[in-house]
Amino acid sequence: MSQPSSLEPPEGMNPQARETWPSPDLIDQFLGDFDFHFRLGEETPLPSDDPRTLAEARHFRDVLGRFCTGVTVVTSMSGGEPVGMTCQSFSSVSLSPPLVLFCPAKTSRAWPQMQRAGFFCVNLLAAGQEEISNRMASKGSDKFDGVQWTTSETGAPLLDGVLGYVDCTVHAVHEAGDHYVVIGKVHNLGFGQPDEPLLFYRGSYTATRD
Repeated sequence: MSQPSSLEPPEGMNPQARETWPSPDLIDQFLGDFDFHFRLGEETPLPSDDPRTLAEARHFRDVLGRFCTGVTVVTSMSGGEPVGMTCQSFSSVSLSPPLVLFCPAKTSRAWPQMQRAGFFCVNLLAAGQEEISNRMASKGSDKFDGVQWTTSETGAPLLDGVLGYVDCTVHAVHEAGDHYVVIGKVHNLGFGQPDEPLLFYRGSYTATRD
């Protein structure tokens, strides 16, 4: 399957989507060398070392950490190579038209590559896929080594063994503090074979209990 062009909006994409995307200069800046620190997903560096600011940020994370979430890996292609990142910030947005969102950090290396491609696939991780989550949250260049995947309808990697997937083109992008809110138009979605989700709660993986 041919991949959507990086010069023209892929079929089905909102024609105005590019107006909300970061500038090419900003994208190139993001693709430069960074010294990242990762936890689950992409860690956002704090803009200050003020003790009060740090304490408030820690409190923010601790409180929000009590909201149990699923774990996803968002994938796309760049220069013929797969790219991916672990992401907790994923949600459905609209049923008609079908829209979803995820929130990459502005420091993300993977997101600018996905933006250039114009499409992405949200892979819903199943229980037991902690290693894939940790691998995709790293900054290594070998994230997909040993990871089995096929090509989704848009051209993004669809990981084996996931709970489900949502295959999208980029519909719109909005700035939100130190993150972007990426709205995706759903083109295809489906179930995987497992039925037990991988969950994240208070800084660690967990599982559902009957």
